[in-house]
Amino acid sequence: MSALEIPCPLFDLEKTLGSGQVFHWTKLEQRFQGVIHREPVEIEQIGDHLRIHRGDPETICHYFSLDHPLEEIARSFPADLPLAAATDFCRGLRLIRQPRWECIATFITSALKQVPHIRQISLDLRRRHGEQVGPEVFAYPTAATLAGVGESILRESRLGFRAKNLAAAARFIAEGRIDLDSIGSLPTGELERELCRLPGVGPKVARCVLLFAYERLDAFPIDVWIERVLRERYFPRRRNITALRLRAFTASYFGPYAGYAQQYLFHHARLTMGRRVAS
Repeated sequence: MSALEIPCPLFDLEKTLGSGQVFHWTKLEQRFQGVIHREPVEIEQIGDHLRIHRGDPETICHYFSLDHPLEEIARSFPADLPLAAATDFCRGLRLIRQPRWECIATFITSALKQVPHIRQISLDLRRRHGEQVGPEVFAYPTAATLAGVGESILRESRLGFRAKNLAAAARFIAEGRIDLDSIGSLPTGELERELCRLPGVGPKVARCVLLFAYERLDAFPIDVWIERVLRERYFPRRRNITALRLRAFTASYFGPYAGYAQQYLFHHARLTMGRRVAS
């Protein structure tokens, strides 16, 4: 079947996939191969077009948020040098609309791990426990599957202490104690509290899930990278800034698209600040 090309203005595929949002896509020469939900996808970017070798164009456009108004988003940001530098560095980077369970599980397993390690874990879980949907392409295992696998087997994927949380969260969902779709209509604060009922989900993971899986674009996750950026670039003369103060600052300062500001600051810092920091 011949490839289909669709326009993708203001989009950088490689930058988006490499920005620490998702961890399972593989680059094959100029093409990227991955899975969206349970559908195998193979795409490449040619200028301001996406060439789709495999996958549904509508699903792909939705996944990569090609409808998000990036210029309007950038104009909404406060005028400050750190964010301006990050926005320029991240031109074309879009937030990915992720499947909810996959997003939760991935960020549970990301605790205190570098991006390459998170990727290794994600791919190993897929190969061991996920459905094979194409040549060397595996969907993320369902909550029911991982609940049945159990903690001891999950530890074989080098999850360490994260195996207990992942297994428990999978059981929580598989047993119907929380419905990830029905809670999607809740106000953001209530939704965050519901997500924090899941084992292994604290405020940082919950806000990642709010942003990437529920499209709450004002959510601003604070990990060690972002905390470092905030302290060094927004409060350089203040030593005793509490985590609560930082959260209050981000909630009021970055505006309705704070999640985009966070992702740009995170990606820019991770690639330019030098010293390695765990997530």
